[in-house]
Amino acid sequence: MKKLMLVALATLFAVGCSSVEHERREAAERSPSMIGPQGPDGPAGPMGAQGPVGAQGARGAIVSGPAGVEGPAGPAGIQGKTGQTGAPGKVVVGLAGPAGPAGPAGAAGIRGDTGAQGSSSAGPAGPAGRSGPAGAQGIAGDKGAQGATLVGPTGPAGRSGAAGAKGSAGDTGAQGRVGGFAGWTSFREFWFDSNRIDIQASDSSKVSEIAAYMNQNPSVRIGIDDTRGDDLSERRARAVRSALIQAGIPSSKIRSGAYGNQTDRRVEVLVRSDN
Repeated sequence: MKKLMLVALATLFAVGCSSVEHERREAAERSPSMIGPQGPDGPAGPMGAQGPVGAQGARGAIVSGPAGVEGPAGPAGIQGKTGQTGAPGKVVVGLAGPAGPAGPAGAAGIRGDTGAQGSSSAGPAGPAGRSGPAGAQGIAGDKGAQGATLVGPTGPAGRSGAAGAKGSAGDTGAQGRVGGFAGWTSFREFWFDSNRIDIQASDSSKVSEIAAYMNQNPSVRIGIDDTRGDDLSERRARAVRSALIQAGIPSSKIRSGAYGNQTDRRVEVLVRSDN
């Protein structure tokens, strides 16, 4: 910056010297011609020492010129993509202001006369409302006293079916383990499918019936007829015995033996009281 100021001052000095020389020449031209022609300029002397830099002048005022003619508008740019819609702001309900004081109650008006009683007529019944929800389950009542249980008489024998074709003679059965006992009464029968030992679904309720009867009559014993003595019949009798034990009947009250007339695919359960 200082160097630039020095160069500017030197330029101003040179311009000033040139102006003085120009005025001197014009004065010589206007004087009488007694003065001879000017001789050639001598060589310039060395530049004097740089003088001090003058103080900076006051800052000039800036004047804005008149606005130029407005140029034509350029073509519209390509429409940019629409930005995503921002998340909706939360709506906050302000606090309710304090309730104003209640105004004084106005004076009660004069009560009008009671109007004449109008005629009444029953309107049509409205539609039935929907049923309400079911109420809570009530407490179960006390169990009634146990009534006396008696074994009814044996029902009449059914009609005999048509005689089937005579089958081939079977092998002689094994010797029965227990002889017949007097006093046994037929109670329930279990039927089995051919060559099957599982109790049918239609006979499953008979097991619970026998167990309920035994609970009501503790002195009764059960006999499972095992007259035929072959392997399939014995397995069917054991299936009935196992089902009764699982139903809660003590095994000590169940016997197997020749108590009835066992036929093919049928196991008979009999009962007897020891009293």
